[in-house]
This record gives sequence, C-alpha cells and structure tokens, in this order.
Amino acid sequence: MLLRLQAFFNKHTTTIIFGIIALASFLRLYRISDYMNFLGDEGRDVLTVKHILEGQLTFLGPRSSAADFYYGPIYYYMITPFLWLFHYDPVGPAVFIALLGILTVYVVYRVGKKFFGTSAGIIAAALYTVSPVVITYSHSSWNPNPLPLVSLLTLFLAYSGLKNPNVWKFLLIGLLLGIAIQLQYLALFLGVIIFVYIVLGTIINDRKQVILNLVKRFVLLIVGFVIGWSPFLAFEVYHGFPNLKTILLFLAGKIPSSVSTHSTPLGQVFEVFFKLFGRLVTVFPLTDLSRIHDTEQLYLWYLLSLLLGVVAVVGVIKIKDRLAQLLIIIWLVIGVGMFALYKKSIYDYYLGFMFPLPFLLIGNVATELFNVTKQNIIKVGVIAAVLFLFIFNLIYMPFRFEPNKIKNQVKTISEIVISHTDNKPFNFALITTGNSDHAYRYYLEVLGHKPVEMQNPAIDPERKTVTDQLMVVCEDLTCGPLGYSLFEVAGFGRAEITGEWDGPHVKVFRLVHYQEK
Repeated sequence: MLLRLQAFFNKHTTTIIFGIIALASFLRLYRISDYMNFLGDEGRDVLTVKHILEGQLTFLGPRSSAADFYYGPIYYYMITPFLWLFHYDPVGPAVFIALLGILTVYVVYRVGKKFFGTSAGIIAAALYTVSPVVITYSHSSWNPNPLPLVSLLTLFLAYSGLKNPNVWKFLLIGLLLGIAIQLQYLALFLGVIIFVYIVLGTIINDRKQVILNLVKRFVLLIVGFVIGWSPFLAFEVYHGFPNLKTILLFLAGKIPSSVSTHSTPLGQVFEVFFKLFGRLVTVFPLTDLSRIHDTEQLYLWYLLSLLLGVVAVVGVIKIKDRLAQLLIIIWLVIGVGMFALYKKSIYDYYLGFMFPLPFLLIGNVATELFNVTKQNIIKVGVIAAVLFLFIFNLIYMPFRFEPNKIKNQVKTISEIVISHTDNKPFNFALITTGNSDHAYRYYLEVLGHKPVEMQNPAIDPERKTVTDQLMVVCEDLTCGPLGYSLFEVAGFGRAEITGEWDGPHVKVFRLVHYQEK
C-alpha cells in the first residue's frame, strides 16, 4: 500500500502541484476584498501611489513603525500598476500580494525539490499553502509582505550561483537584496546570511582562486545592490543621508522605541526559534487568544511545537547536497541568532525573510524518515503527522470567522462624511486609539472630496487652510470631539457640534466655528 502511494506521488507530481497551487490561489484570493486590511498603513500606501499616478513621483517609502526613519519606495512602485488596473480600488495591491503569495508556494516546491527531492518539495509547499499566519500576510497589501518570496529567490540564487557560477546570478542577488532592504530593514539579516554563505560556500566549493572568486562575486553583488537600492539611495544622497544616520542611531540604541522588550538575548533567540514552528506551522495561539484554551492543552501544544522544530533541525544532518546543507544551516543559525541583537518586541511578520524555512525543514525530515526506515509503522506515522498538520492548519483558517470588511466600512464612512459637507470645503480629523486617518483621506480623495489639510500656524499664519467646517470621525464611540487635543481638532479653534451621525462602528461629527449668541 505504501509503495503504491509513493508510486502515485511520483507518477502524478504535476497534478498534485497543480492542486496545491489551486488551493493556494483559493485561500489567498477568496473574498479578498472583504478579508483584506485597509487601515492607516494601507491607506497611506495607496494615497502615495495615487499621487504617483498623478505625476508626483517619490523616492521615499513608508515610515518605519520602530523609529523615525523611512524605507525605500520600491513597494510603492510594485503596487502602482495594480492600483491603476483595479481603477483605484485598494483591492488591487492586495491582489498583487496574493499573487506573490501563490508564486511563493510554487518556489517553495521548486527549492524543496532541488534540495531534498520531489516528495519533500510537495510536503513543504502543501504545508506552506495552508499556514494561517502565512495566508494572513498574503491577502493584504503591506510593504513587508513580499519579503518571503524575495528572500527565498535571493537565497536560491546564491546557491545556484555557487553551484554554477554566472555573472548575472550575482548581479541579481545584489539587486534582490537592494529590494529586500527597502521592504523591511530586518532584511539586513538576510544580507549577513548571504555574505557568510557566499564566503564559506566559495571556500568549500572552489578551493582554487578563492580570493579572486570572492572579489569578483562581491563586486557584482555590490553593483546589483546599488541598482536595486538606487531609488532610496538617490533620496539619501540628495538630502544628506538623513535616514541612514537615523538608522545607525537606532541600531546603536540611542533612539528609543515604543516596541522594546525586557527579554534577554537568549530569550529573543528562543522566541524566534519557537515562533518559526509554533506560529507558522502549528498555529500556536497568541497571548490574547490563549485564554480560550486549557492550560494543559496549551502546554502540550507548546511542547509538541518545540519537538517538531528540534526534529526538523536534526534532519539537516541528512541533507546530501553540501551547498544546500550549508545554506539551510546558515539561514537557520544566523537568521535566528541575529535576533539576539534585536532589543525590541518580535512580531510574526519580522520573520518574513525566514517564512519558507520551517516548511522546507519539515519536508526534508519527513521524507528522510519515510525513506530511511524499513518499519511501516514509522512510515504511516510520518504520513499521519503530515496529514494532521495539513488538516489542523485548514481548521484554523482565517476564514473560519466572518470578515470585518474593513475596506467597505472605510468607504461607507467616507461617503457619510461627504454627504454632510454640503459640497463645501472642509477639514477632516480622526479620533482613534490605534489608527491613522490615511485610509479615510484616500477614499475622500478618490470620491472627489479631498479635505483641506490644516497647516501649522507657522506655515499658515493667516489660517487660510482652516475652513468653515470640520468633519470628525470618532472610532471610539464614547469620544467627544469638543476640546480634543488632536492638532486637526484643536487647530480648528473653538467650535460647536451641528451634526452627529452613526457609521459602521464609528460616529461622525460636523463641527463649525463657535458663534457668540
């Protein structure tokens, strides 16, 4: 029976991969307009891209959430065609991310097949397809979300470049690194991984002319990096390197961050290692969701997740391809170990450059256990474990809950605001605890009622940017806009409320200047 099953896999590989890609497409595109996020960050991005389409090219990207510095603009350039193709509907960039996520599934299969064999590639791709955390970051537009694909392609190119050296491969490695660092600065860890891998791989693989080969490869890599990083580099050179200076101060610990942690370096490393398997593969619940599970259940879940990670890592010793084995070891050791230097809280998306790794490791160890042992009970156990992980992740799909339809809500609220402005100029403000007003401002612009942006009195001493009415959206239903300290509210001056309306989970207020009775 097991032999027939293995023969079926070998004979119908193309059909199986097609089925996996079809499932990946469904899970990432299903009701994407309803499930996608569209809050402040997403609104900021499409607002900037709208301005690019209107001729206002930018060389600066999104602001980092960790401190006051910015990414490069490459993500804006990536999503620009999709916002245009979808007629300025924010679902366009989300579809772009979903398509990248689907492509990543296929690349995971190809890399797994190249490194460990067809069965390992299929297992890795199948489990990557159904990972709820991966899916969550695959159906919303956000600058870190392309990183799993970019990282995997960069690492595979490094492997291929050492295996079969080619000028274009090393140029492309540098180009992709330049893109990756514009998506998320933790991709600097990826740069360290690539550097160490090329050095050690060249020493191990070439033996002769090692120094000359290293010099050639890093020259090509640097040239490619400068090309990939050029939009951001152009901004930095022109403005005196403001972001690079801030980044260096931040890395030196001289700039405080709101996301700091009290964990030790060893604690950070352990947390990252556990999250690679506990979050990405076994869907271990976050702190705010753990209360719905029994303590004993959580403890067993935790131990099994950790055991899975240990077994998957031990399986590295069975990798036959020396360069593939070296890459996996460096990716794991440096990728996890570098977080010992990171003194901030670690969120799931910080691991984007390592997303494919645990699935490749599991594909490898599952295949090795199945092929090496002669005991049918162990073979059945391996199949059962893989099927269990696959089904378990399907059960925890994000779609088990009804969507919030955030994009539609923002559009509806914006339409409520517009309907009560009497088609006259207005200022706009959002009172919230954890959002920004960019998503609303985007829809207000797209719907043809761009609010007048209130300027600081130092810039606008005659207060020409203060209109006769201020529209306020309160995401806190108990808030009162009068006397609120937010600049857009306080800067409007003494006011009175002349209208109040309910929107989806918000209240909308219309304020006018106070008139003495």
